[in-house]
Amino acid sequence: MKKYWKILKKYRASLWLSPFLVFIGVVGETIQPYFMARIVDDGVMQNDLSVITRTGILMIAVSILGLTASVINIYVSSRTSIGFGTDLRSSLFRKIQQLAFPDIDYFSSASLITRLTNDVTRIQQVIMMSMRIMLRAPMMLVMAIFFIIHINTDLALILTASVPLLAISVYLILRKGFPFFLIVQQKIDALNGVVRENLINIRVVKSFVREDFETEKFVRNSEDLRDMVIKASNIIVAMFPMMQLIMNLSILAILWFGGVKVMSGQLLVGELISFVNYLMQVLMGLMMLSMVIMTYARASASSKRIVEVLDKEPSLSDTPEGQQGHHAIREGRVSFRNVSFRYTGGETDVLRQIDFDVQPGETIAVVGMTGSGKSSMLQLIPRLYDVTGGQVLIDGRNVKDYALDELHHKVGVVLQKNELFTGTIGENLRWGNANATAEEVEEAARAAEAHDFIASFPDGYDTVLGRGGVNISGGQKQRLCIARALLRKPKVLILDDSTSAVDSETELKIRSNLNRLLKDTTLFIITQRIHTMQSADRVIVLEDGEIDAIGRPEELMLSSTIYQEIYNSQRNT
Repeated sequence: MKKYWKILKKYRASLWLSPFLVFIGVVGETIQPYFMARIVDDGVMQNDLSVITRTGILMIAVSILGLTASVINIYVSSRTSIGFGTDLRSSLFRKIQQLAFPDIDYFSSASLITRLTNDVTRIQQVIMMSMRIMLRAPMMLVMAIFFIIHINTDLALILTASVPLLAISVYLILRKGFPFFLIVQQKIDALNGVVRENLINIRVVKSFVREDFETEKFVRNSEDLRDMVIKASNIIVAMFPMMQLIMNLSILAILWFGGVKVMSGQLLVGELISFVNYLMQVLMGLMMLSMVIMTYARASASSKRIVEVLDKEPSLSDTPEGQQGHHAIREGRVSFRNVSFRYTGGETDVLRQIDFDVQPGETIAVVGMTGSGKSSMLQLIPRLYDVTGGQVLIDGRNVKDYALDELHHKVGVVLQKNELFTGTIGENLRWGNANATAEEVEEAARAAEAHDFIASFPDGYDTVLGRGGVNISGGQKQRLCIARALLRKPKVLILDDSTSAVDSETELKIRSNLNRLLKDTTLFIITQRIHTMQSADRVIVLEDGEIDAIGRPEELMLSSTIYQEIYNSQRNT
């Protein structure tokens, strides 16, 4: 709750005002049976019209006052709960932005989407119900029981038997139902995962005519969710008939014993009527309270999932040395010192005994078979992941000693999977440098051989891209991603097979432009193309997570069997 109170403090005025408004509304409702008893006993039974008139006017006035307070409380609680939900969702999203790659892998994208939407909505509903029903139910119970005892203590004893039975029943039902609520949220995660995957890969689905398969997969997950919701709902639904049974038996007992007292003159007719009304208010209060408890039980599962993210410490963060921000990357010299690495939860190292030095401005091609660890190795340079053993150095200093902001600004990365965002081309490019001028944006686009196709669009750099850049080709996306990285003017640039969708001639132009624009930048290129390997200063050959060979291309043609195989396989095609 401490996590939520930091947000709720912003709404303290509303939280103080709400109980007062609820109290006025409850008093206005619970006092009505008392007035009805007066009308029956002092007005109707005594044929006194003036009592009926005065009491009726008073009932109307009290009803209006209670209604006004309730309407105001609805407005206040709605604003508070919606505002709280918005702030909680923003805090959760900010925390997700701080998480490192391993943390995102741990939670999964689909689960994080559910936590940001469905789970936050449940907590928001709890805040709203707390300000309305949770405060209203106990107040109504207390007021109704007060009037019941005031009318007749003998009849009030009947409640001492029924209320404990109700409480025990609710406790047992909710205790059994709670585990299902957590499973329901996990089923929602799974369903969101299917939807997300299908929509992202919809073109692949249609290309391979797999619509029926995907539909069956969605239906299967949807039915799993349905079945679990039904199980949870059945347990909760059992609570209401049990409550009604107990309360109806209580009403029958009260009518029986109350009727006897009326006939013996120990109880007035109006008092019996008001007693039954108060008993119904007790029933309503208990049902409202059980509904709140049920909502709380469901929300507690969502709360655990939200707090799990909020409490998650990023697996990658600034070290004490990095937090001081004293160090800046100036040259771009990169060194690996006996580096090993394995992914979280992995049983074996994907990199072992990696050791090499790269001088500033040097171009290094990284080659190897699929799964040899090329991307994993280069992602250690900007600390997208941390080494398991050994050290990665930039300018002779451990990358952990740099602030993450410094690393990510000075080490440009174009990942293997090119991602663009909904917005204009210019906005996407300025992710590299939000303050870049139009001239700088165009210069980066020209260097990435993207300016010509951008200029061919009617709106040029103001052309709006769909989600992920769906309205441009793969090669165009790659060039935009390269231009975006160039705007940072990094000291180290990593191209993770980022020209695979570009023809050889265009790639050569891009390489030439990079050498001109970033002549002092250290460049790592993961590639399988001969001409890219041959044009690099040196080549690192990886095999099964280890360096098989490292040297100039002409040296490797004589000394590395793997390099020779890659070279010959492409010459023969």
